[in-house]
Amino acid sequence: MAFVDGHAHIYPEKIAEKAGQSISDFYTIPKTGGGPVNHLLESTANSPITHFIVHSVAVKPGNVETINNFIANECKEHPQLIGFGCMHQDYEDMEAEVNRMIDLGLKGVKIHPDIQHVNLDDSRLMKLYEIIEGRLPIVIHTGDYRFDFSHPRRLKEVLKSFPNLVVDAAHFGGWSIPELGYDLLGNENCYVDTSSSSFIMGARRMRELINLFGTERVLFGSDYPLFSSQDEAEFIQNIGLSDEVFEKVTWKNAERFTQTKID
Repeated sequence: MAFVDGHAHIYPEKIAEKAGQSISDFYTIPKTGGGPVNHLLESTANSPITHFIVHSVAVKPGNVETINNFIANECKEHPQLIGFGCMHQDYEDMEAEVNRMIDLGLKGVKIHPDIQHVNLDDSRLMKLYEIIEGRLPIVIHTGDYRFDFSHPRRLKEVLKSFPNLVVDAAHFGGWSIPELGYDLLGNENCYVDTSSSSFIMGARRMRELINLFGTERVLFGSDYPLFSSQDEAEFIQNIGLSDEVFEKVTWKNAERFTQTKID
């Protein structure tokens, strides 16, 4: 049976340690992994995980093409990877790069408004949503009690403007503020994922939120390398989900979200 980690970051070997440490510093959480693909796959060799949705964040426009090439190449080499490209709000020709992402075989887009210092409803990103609506899903880091860039109320307005935009509002729609995500993001095209959440909420609250958001809308995710994919997989296996809900959360919803057949 398939088991998808729906939220994992990967980096080239030469920058993996630095990139992973930057993410750890940003969240003030010690990371558990290195970030290169070989570490991700080796560290999950004895886990039930069969596939990974992988991405990275462009901290400046000049990173976009390099990251997208890297993700696409890793996915060609490792068929268990489902690659999402990146975009930056100041990248000059978004439409051309989105078309190139599709040609590269990438299955979606990832942005992180807090790290990229942009409101997720900024006019530059609204242009991106217009380009990908009905074509590619997008993973958006959503929520953080320390910032307003990615507040779920901003995403609510985006979803009103682009009703056919398919979004994973990462971290239960509101990292560290999941109740706000639940209150604001009641949209059938808006998925959420479980990444970077178990350490905050524990088993009972996660089970409750999966049911509150709707079992058709939740994706399992680890946020590797910040957290161990294997440890997070073990956690989700032991929170008391029914077999039917567990299958939805760990692969069926990911298959629908990415529009990718997962065997």
